[in-house]
Amino acid sequence: MRMRQSLAQLERAFVDEMEQDRDRAERLHREAVVRARKRQLDKTHKRGSMRFGLLVLILVATAVLVTVAMFETLYYVMG
Repeated sequence: MRMRQSLAQLERAFVDEMEQDRDRAERLHREAVVRARKRQLDKTHKRGSMRFGLLVLILVATAVLVTVAMFETLYYVMG
């Protein structure tokens, strides 16, 4: 009787440990997915900020060039 009880306890402990391992593996997988998504979002945000800065720089440079060309043309026409 004692042997059967300890065998049953060992089996139950083994099943419990398997469930804990499975839960831990699922939790680690979910955490890895969350970390990967966060890295992707950070990378996208950084790239978007850089593109926005480049767009502003190009717009300002275009405005300056158009203004200079306009005044030079006006100088030649009026001159």
